[in-house]
Amino acid sequence: MRLGAFELIDPVPKLNKPYVFATLRPWIDVNNVGSIVLKEIQRQFAASELGRIAKPDRFYDFTRYRPVITIESGINEMSIPNTTIHYARREGQNDLILLDLLEPHSNAHLYVDSVLKFLTRFETAKYILLGSMYDVVPHTRPLLVSGYGMGNGALQDIRRVGAMPITYHGPSTYANLITKKAAESGIDSAVFIVSLPQYVVMEEDYLGKVRLMEVLNTLYNIPIDKEEIDRAVRQRQVITERLKDSPEIAGIMSELEDNYDMRVRSMEEQGIYQLGSDMEDMFWRSLDGNIGKA
Repeated sequence: MRLGAFELIDPVPKLNKPYVFATLRPWIDVNNVGSIVLKEIQRQFAASELGRIAKPDRFYDFTRYRPVITIESGINEMSIPNTTIHYARREGQNDLILLDLLEPHSNAHLYVDSVLKFLTRFETAKYILLGSMYDVVPHTRPLLVSGYGMGNGALQDIRRVGAMPITYHGPSTYANLITKKAAESGIDSAVFIVSLPQYVVMEEDYLGKVRLMEVLNTLYNIPIDKEEIDRAVRQRQVITERLKDSPEIAGIMSELEDNYDMRVRSMEEQGIYQLGSDMEDMFWRSLDGNIGKA
């Protein structure tokens, strides 16, 4: 079935007031946090593909988003970059749609309109954009989550997890109109962005992943795999060890921690309390009490 620029499977499944979890690559996907969160949800619920853009070359420059090729005695496979959609059913709960948005290079208005047609067609209950960004924060403190909500239900979600308000004026992506127009059409729309230390660059950031999963667990009943928490704890310990060989970063760590603590105190004075972190409790216990918890 064709819906805007999307080609959907046939027959199209009937879904129960789905929550749509989206990520926007590469705009707000530092260390691939949003991407691996979607993959984790896809794995947990055995999500199936629902559709993808029928003609991706209408939107993408393939000299910028490169296809991935497999060669073994000739070309065996070529994967073309695209926006993809998966879905999963949940008995007695809102079903899930996973929207892996790849930021368009051209025809952005058609892209946004197609996503909005999709959200309307499936009677979306909530649209939740997930992402990550670099920030002036230390890895030795619980990762902060920022966000904003448009619509009463979305605003309640933001307050419930104590997401820091986002105030920003500057360059953006046209694809942000998806959130704006979805809200204007009556769909509760929320954005959650986890702040990552500027000095940590990695392919898969499990600290950021688990922090966003904690938000999704609290608000939308998405399970957290304990193995992922353990992996995040190990990753932070590795970062700490590596920083011992980087005196430049070690020298400013106390400054980063002081700045972080002031931000948190300021939030609490405004009545904003960040969601508690199970991962954080496990992390401090793993240090056998040698370092005091912040």
